[in-house]
Amino acid sequence: MSEMDARPMKTLSLPCLRLWIGNTASGLATWALPFVLGLVAMEGTMSSTELGLSLAARTVGFLIAVPLAGIWTDRHGPRRIVLVSGFVGAVSIPIIVSGLSGFGSAASILLLVGAVVVGLGQGACRPAYQAMIPEIVTVDHLQAANAAMSISVRVTSLVGPAAVSFITLAFGTGAAFITIAVLWLVSAVVPPRGRVSSRVSALRRNILSEFLVAVEEAKRHPWFVAGLATLTIVIATGYSVTAVLVPAISQQVSGGAMLMTETATAFMIGALFGAVLATRWQPVNRGWTALAGLSLYGLVPLSLLAADWTIFPILAFFLAGVGIEIFNVPWFTSVQTEIPPDRLARVSSLDFLFSYGLAPAGLALMTPLADTFGRDAVLVSSGIICLTVPGVAMLIPTSRHFSVTK
Repeated sequence: MSEMDARPMKTLSLPCLRLWIGNTASGLATWALPFVLGLVAMEGTMSSTELGLSLAARTVGFLIAVPLAGIWTDRHGPRRIVLVSGFVGAVSIPIIVSGLSGFGSAASILLLVGAVVVGLGQGACRPAYQAMIPEIVTVDHLQAANAAMSISVRVTSLVGPAAVSFITLAFGTGAAFITIAVLWLVSAVVPPRGRVSSRVSALRRNILSEFLVAVEEAKRHPWFVAGLATLTIVIATGYSVTAVLVPAISQQVSGGAMLMTETATAFMIGALFGAVLATRWQPVNRGWTALAGLSLYGLVPLSLLAADWTIFPILAFFLAGVGIEIFNVPWFTSVQTEIPPDRLARVSSLDFLFSYGLAPAGLALMTPLADTFGRDAVLVSSGIICLTVPGVAMLIPTSRHFSVTK
């Protein structure tokens, strides 16, 4: 049983549009940088080892920044942190370029430092943007705003690499790096100031204590703990299959990257469809619907067992894309409405820290597991896990509505 708002969507206000532009700019910069570094590696300016280390260093910076940004956002307000994170991201680009232009160990160190710094900027802006949305948008329009942000993420993941590829081919890698720096500056200065919210003095404690407050707040919401655990497991298993095993399966089935390209495109189209659907759809059992959507990712590993019939993985990836946004939009909306404003950024940082922070473990283990137990066994196991774990989460109290008050 669900409700569909039959009224046309309200036109985005100027503050909301500015927020969307800033978030989109940070997303474009985030997706574009690894692609530019990959092009640089193809040119021979940096080695594949340096590329891997740079991306790993960026992840380290991201994981360091996320919990700290959550604390500082709750202390000082999200607008300041968005401003700082944008400038940090912009400053990282000349450091990276200096590392690529130099020679010897000093240049390599500069490259890694720049990668860590850009990771800090990326990690800092995530919880800050999440906390800024309810300061700009009324409660009635939160779900539509979160859906718009999700559409931004999906579009930038496609447009970012394509746009930077065009810029690189037309004007060179220098122009591409300048574009990324400008995007970070846009992310810093374009978003509006939110409603002035009081920051209680009790927050001025040591960092560990403030982080533990977020943990305690999360524990007050069983639906959040269950949903975060489920999302982390799905990312560490299902997403790892697509990242590690699909390239080899694509090579085997199509003799190249055709299957990989088709499934990635199907996923993005499905995610866009799901995000647009979520702008209007208000399911009564919001939590159960979201978890059911997340479980659709289990179809992806199982469909790869029949990859010779490409229609099956393409359809599975499309449905998984729809499902991930059916989960994401209500999830972010519930976090923003159920968590107190003075703790929202810190709890959001837990979300990013666990769901993204543990993903590398799944990526690292996927190939050894496939070598030990066989690829099909890993696909079946991952599919079953992704299908069933959200069902288990539905048994947790308060998960039905993603709310402790219903």
